[in-house]
Amino acid sequence: MHFTDIFIKRPVLATVLSLLILLLGIRSLQLLNVREYPETSNAVISVMTPYVGADAELVKGFVTTPLEREVAAIDGIDYLESSSIQGMSSISAHLRLDYDPYKALTQVISKVNKVKNELPEGSEEPVIDVSVGSSSKSMYISFYSDILEPNQVTDYLIRVVQPQIQAIDGIQSADILGARTFAMRVWLKPDKMAALDLTPLDVRQVLLNNNFLSAVGSTKGNLISVNFSASTNIHSAEEFCNLAVTEYEGSIVRLSDVADVRLGAE
Repeated sequence: MHFTDIFIKRPVLATVLSLLILLLGIRSLQLLNVREYPETSNAVISVMTPYVGADAELVKGFVTTPLEREVAAIDGIDYLESSSIQGMSSISAHLRLDYDPYKALTQVISKVNKVKNELPEGSEEPVIDVSVGSSSKSMYISFYSDILEPNQVTDYLIRVVQPQIQAIDGIQSADILGARTFAMRVWLKPDKMAALDLTPLDVRQVLLNNNFLSAVGSTKGNLISVNFSASTNIHSAEEFCNLAVTEYEGSIVRLSDVADVRLGAE
């Protein structure tokens, strides 16, 4: 007689033991501690460099390529991704699993600073960011208004909504997709500029000379201290329109004479 014969002769006992084993397995699965598994993390370091007005080939040759060459030399990189579009260079460095992202971030900053002086004069400062863990979006929130313009909605989101969402514990980032940031749009009229012997560079120089921020300092006496302030920047489309561009045959040529100026979005 074998030991297993008892389960054949007593099917009820066999059924009870099978159910007992099943219940013990389910309970063990519920008590299984996930923290017993090793903790792993992946990170991505991104380098974004705006180059306003440049086409994709120019961005690729003079911004993306030199930056990518330097970033590829750091330790801990699994693979690189880069893209060059109109006015923007983007490089994403995917790190190896469990590699210290902040150690890699320090090396990236050092490499970018090394080649920064070789970038074109018109390019802006590279923006370096690190994303630890999954970078997929977990929630999308839509905003609209029947009263406000799209750029006004964007301004409200930047000033009010975005800081509150980013302050929530566990939120890595809150990005605004399709943002319409305020910008003064100056649309030049080529025919009128040609008649007045003006170039876009002349208009750009006028804008730079008349719209800037200035810190004029302060003065201090024995009994009083006065802080100076100077209004050197322009705030409205009307003020832009009144800018004097040049003088032609004794008459002042203003920006509104050679361009359409309106407050729009980037």
